[in-house]
Amino acid sequence: MTKPITVSLVEDSEKFRTTLAKVINRSEGFRCVSQYGSAEEALKGLPSDKPDVVLMDINLPGMSGVECVRQLKQMLPDVQVIMLTVYEDTENIFNALAAGATGYLLKRTPQDKLLEGIREVHRGGSPMTTHIARKVVLSFKQSAPSAPPTENLSPREQEVLDYLAQGFLYKEIAEKLGISYETVHTYIRRIYEKLQVRTRTEAVAKFLRG
Repeated sequence: MTKPITVSLVEDSEKFRTTLAKVINRSEGFRCVSQYGSAEEALKGLPSDKPDVVLMDINLPGMSGVECVRQLKQMLPDVQVIMLTVYEDTENIFNALAAGATGYLLKRTPQDKLLEGIREVHRGGSPMTTHIARKVVLSFKQSAPSAPPTENLSPREQEVLDYLAQGFLYKEIAEKLGISYETVHTYIRRIYEKLQVRTRTEAVAKFLRG
């Protein structure tokens, strides 16, 4: 038999979380391996769970789902994260994608479409509802820069991106610049937003071109 796609849930609503776990476990080819009610709990448990796919809410108690994704991708760079949320505004979408999420679906997505989204992200795709994808495309068109891509970065942002391009880890960048780990994350988030990229590789590519 084909190995099932393992899924972990990070969702503060116990009712929604339980229902979702049941849907996944009774669907052929899927297995829910863990559930967490907060980002903090998830960051402790997910490195051991090593799921293929994580379904992540944004509005969590304490740390947000977006920040959870950012930290999780540092620990498990190969894990695929789909944001599963009620929020459909451009800011949340881009913050989540910049943090490392690969897909973005709404909680009202039908069960069969959600399962297909999990399959898609596991195959290397980026599942989004048509509505969300249209917002992403429109936002890119409206904000397409005419200047070189890195020209809008501040001197400190350029400095952080230069260290990224050299392969330094976030913690190492913080030590070299004498700033906190959290401040490095803030700079990198701004860099991703300004360069309109989702990953370190894309950011470095634009930096080398610019």
